[in-house]
Parts: sequence; C-alpha cells; structure tokens
Amino acid sequence: MSEPQDSAQPSGDDAGTLAELIGQRRAKASALRERGFDPWPAGVGVSDKIGDVVTGYADSIEPGEGSGDVVTVAGRVVNRRGHGKLVFLDVRERGVDIQFMVSKAAVGDETMTIVDDILDVGDWVRASGEVIRSKRGELSIRVAELAIISKALRPLPDKWHGLSDTDTRYRQRYVDLIVNDDSRQVFVKRSAIINAIRTELLSQNFIEVETPLLHPIVGGATAKPFITHHNALDMELYLRIAPELYLKRLIVGGLDRVFEIGRTFRNEGLSTRHNPEFTMVETYEAYADAERVMDMTEAIIQRCAQAANGHMTAVQTGPDGTEYTIDLSGKWARRPMAELVSEAVGQEVSVDTDRDVLVKIADDHKVHVPAGAGPGKVLFNLYDELVEHTLINPTFVTDYPVEVSPLAHVHRDHEQLTERFELIIGGRELANGFSELADPDDQRKRFEAQVAAKAAGDDEAMMMDHDYLRALEYGLPPTGGLGIGVDRLVMLLTGSASIRDVLFFPSLRPEAL
Repeated sequence: MSEPQDSAQPSGDDAGTLAELIGQRRAKASALRERGFDPWPAGVGVSDKIGDVVTGYADSIEPGEGSGDVVTVAGRVVNRRGHGKLVFLDVRERGVDIQFMVSKAAVGDETMTIVDDILDVGDWVRASGEVIRSKRGELSIRVAELAIISKALRPLPDKWHGLSDTDTRYRQRYVDLIVNDDSRQVFVKRSAIINAIRTELLSQNFIEVETPLLHPIVGGATAKPFITHHNALDMELYLRIAPELYLKRLIVGGLDRVFEIGRTFRNEGLSTRHNPEFTMVETYEAYADAERVMDMTEAIIQRCAQAANGHMTAVQTGPDGTEYTIDLSGKWARRPMAELVSEAVGQEVSVDTDRDVLVKIADDHKVHVPAGAGPGKVLFNLYDELVEHTLINPTFVTDYPVEVSPLAHVHRDHEQLTERFELIIGGRELANGFSELADPDDQRKRFEAQVAAKAAGDDEAMMMDHDYLRALEYGLPPTGGLGIGVDRLVMLLTGSASIRDVLFFPSLRPEAL
C-alpha cells in the first residue's frame, strides 16, 4: 500500500495545476468521442472478477507460461508503465490488483494510440485476454481487447503517498477508498460485523422488523432530538433517538422476538465516539430478563469478532491513549455499579447512602452534581466520571439506579435499583440492556418524572407517551431488551480510534467549494 501524504495532490505523468490537469483530461475525453467511443458508456459486459482471477490462478501457472483461458474483467487503472509497443497497467477492482500487458501487436494501432495518448491513471477500463504469468512471475492478463469505460477527469492522489489528511479522507471517502486499502478493509469488516449480528439473531429465532424514523413523541432514551415539520399534517416530528418503544409495542402484539438494525439520530455534539446519526441494533425478547440478555450480548459480539478478524482478541486504544489487547473469549465480568464506585472512592457507597455524603464525595473528586439530583443520579455520575474509562476488559456493569433508568424493570431485590446493565469494553460503553418495565402504572410515574425534568430545563428528558402506556395496559410479557452501538463495535473490532473512521460519510462542518 502506498505511504500517506498530507493532502490529495494529483500526480502521474501530467504536470500543472489541478484546473490544467482537468482541462487536459476533458480534451482527452473529447478526443475519445471524436474516435467514435463514448467516454462514459451506459453499460458493458464483464464475465469475470479480478479477485476471482487472482485467486483461481494463484498457483496454476508457471512464470513465462499462459493458461489458455480468456477472461473479461474491468477495473480502475492505478498505475502504468511503458509506452509505445508495450504498456503495463495495474488495474484494481475491490481492492485487488492485476497486471494488464498491452502490446501493440495484440490490440492494434488504434487501441494502442488510445492507451498511449488518452488513457490516464484513474480511468476505468474493460479488457479481454489470456491469463498468463510473466517471466518475472507476475500474474497478468495478456490483453487482446481494451476499452475505456469511464474517463476520470480528476487525477488520483500521488500514487506513492496515498491520502492521509483526515479531513480530506472523511469528506472525499470515494478517494480514500480508492487509494487507502486499510480504509477499505474497515468497511469490508463493518459489513461482515452487521451480517454476523443478523445471522446470530436469526439463528435464535428473532425476526427482523422496521419501525418509524419519524416519531411524534420523543422516547426510548434520554437524548436531545432533531426536530422537523410535516407539512401535510401540520405537526412537529422528531427523528428517532431510539426504536425501543415501537419495538416493545410489537412484543405486546405477540411477536415474541424482534430486532432492528438501523439509523438513530441525536442532536448532540461531535467527538471521536459520537456522530449525530449512528447505527444501532436493538432486540427485544419475551420471557427473558437482563441475565439472559447479557448472555446473548456475549454471543453476538463474539460471533462478530470471529467474522471480522477470525479470532477473539481486539486491539483498542483506550481513553488514556494506551493501546490494549482485549480478550473477548469466555464469560465476561458482571459487576454492580455501587461496588465499582466504592472501589474507586475508597469507601462503601450505594444508592442507600445519604445524599449529602455522596455529594461530598463527588465534590472531593470534582464530579459535577446537577441541581435536584437524587442519590441514584449522584452515584451514576461518580461511576461515569471515575470508573467507566478504567474498564478495559469486557465488563457488564449492573444494578443501575431507578433515577437514571426510566424504562427498566425495578430490581427484584432492591426497589431503588433496576435490572439494567451496560457493557463496557476498552473504557467505552458498547451496549445497554435491561429487564423491561411492564407495569403501566409504574411507567406512567416514571414518564411523569421525566416530564417534570424536561419542564425544569432537561432538554434530553423523555415526553409522556400515552399510546405506549395504552399498549402496556394490554399486557407486555416479561421482556429483555438490548441495544448495541454498531459503530462503536466496529471501532473495537477494527482498532479504529474515531467513529469517523468507521462511517462512510461522517457529519462534518460544511466545506467551502
């Protein structure tokens, strides 16, 4: 792979400013038309893939020999050598390169003139010819026919230095994918991870569903929404912050195992872990509880690790900048939040600890306590600030306070706690799940508390959802729910430091063009 450089500066045999280079290539496209060829035809026949050719003939041809087999392939020219009677082209498709050997004797004068005078690095070509191995041992196609099937007007970045400027990579992902194989591999793995999630859930008899992206009421999580307006109905709608409440309606309706993989939107800040639109998988299973959901979470992520990397380890840079090798195999630790906070502050604390004591501990550790926060919220803030980033190996943090868990079932052993967990790996939250709250009267009270918090200025608090309460009144069976941040999972399994590295088109400030 090419070494990186600081920006997407063009190179090749051309010289001049970018505008001059584009002008030269436009002239070449016109010259191609004058010869009777469309620089951008509607469609061409291709019978073979470069990757299949490279794999299929990897060991079957000796240097200097031919296979006798003719293939027809297409791809982008990423390098060229030679001029006149013999030209060598490196042609890439899906990240795999093969050499085209183009000789004047084989293709004729007109095609050779096009190759010499019109063809540039970056152009897409289609060719037919025999699969051979050169005398130097390089698998090649001895071209008999060749045509330009898309003329590239912009030159590619320097062929030796690639594209490393991060802003350019994120804005021009199409160029990044052309020249940076590491970037392309991240997205190949992303696809494998999403497929593994789907495969695991389907193997457990879940059914995949789709629920609305436009919600009339904000719910399912505590987050600030994007707001839009529906003209025909003359009403405000919100891009969903979570699909949870719709999915649980389906459990009420008798679909006992459902999941959805899809986009979610939160009108919040940008960071290495946050993008305003992101991908989640949420699952809901009748008759299950948080313990069952934790088992399933392990199975999903372990399948994803195997699918992406072929092993159960991940290399991740933690929040402190240290690189960790994380073992994802086996059973993962399950630790109550209060126990972890007690270890961090050096004294035993819990949701039952006097609020003033918790606030004093928070002050001593410079942890912010919002006005009106109860003991559960203070305990959570202590955990969030002092503990979460220290949990490198997979850890299920359990027993969240009711105060910060408005949709979770009250803990069967403690009325101020819930049967909720978050999965932390590499110092970052990866998943959230719980035994679902099914009591409509309790849910109404918690919604009312959220409405009061919103009235007091909390713009992330939930709204009252009367239809969801009506659904609960028809009876939600005992249910276990799970949400996994797919982008963060891809970050973990590809060793990516930023969420922007695993999104094809991350959110960025507008570019001045």
